Amino acid sequence: MLAGHFIQFHYTIAGIAVGSLVGLTGVGGGSLMTPLLVLLFGVHPAVAVGTDLLYAGITKISGSAVHHANGSIDWKVVRRLAAGSAPAALLTLASLSHFGVVSSQSSRAITLILGYTLLLTAVILLFRSWLVAKTQPFFEKMSDERIGALTVVLGVVLGVMVTMSSIGAGAIGVTALLMLYPRMSTLQIVGSDIAHAVPLTLIAGAGHWMIGSVDWSMLVSLLLGSIPGIMIASHFAARAPDRVLRTLLALSLVFAGARLAL
Repeated sequence: MLAGHFIQFHYTIAGIAVGSLVGLTGVGGGSLMTPLLVLLFGVHPAVAVGTDLLYAGITKISGSAVHHANGSIDWKVVRRLAAGSAPAALLTLASLSHFGVVSSQSSRAITLILGYTLLLTAVILLFRSWLVAKTQPFFEKMSDERIGALTVVLGVVLGVMVTMSSIGAGAIGVTALLMLYPRMSTLQIVGSDIAHAVPLTLIAGAGHWMIGSVDWSMLVSLLLGSIPGIMIASHFAARAPDRVLRTLLALSLVFAGARLAL
């Protein structure tokens, strides 16, 4: 009875669906899970974000370990990002705690940031290649010191964005790094982004836990579904029509983002 009460199977089914899409498209789970929890299940925005942050941190640990073993993490980039994101996440958490995480002001702010971040993610999914190609000549001429400073600023933006919406450390972070570091391989970019996302999501998630916006039953239920969903779908990713899936996914994010932001 206790296990049946603790495990909420509708969240497990949602976890399977989101995990499968992550495995097929490589898009971060936060872009899918958080709006699903808010719009479909009516979860309070702060609880959806806080729970999804810990969910993301736990699921990204294994990915980070694999990239580290393969030598596909640039730790200098990770340190630069963390120098901006960790303080920004802590300040954002302090602001949420001050205003009250379940207050109408916090709820509205989270919903708006979540909505606009989803819209930005959708644009990036559709136009990433064009954005990177257009900015490559500009960033290739920039000094390493200036690139380093811009990476810290990117970390600040991601710290606020991820803490408030649980979204940004995936599609947005990778695209920004591809623009800033055009000479770095895509594998290293992805590995560095995942390595940075682990401490960021865990810090932000732990902060949400401390201010009372994490649902542990929901978290366990989501993990029970999403982990096998990711593993199974990853085996079929090479056969999936990537462009069609990403276009449909982007349109879904536009719809969800508009619902939340407008």
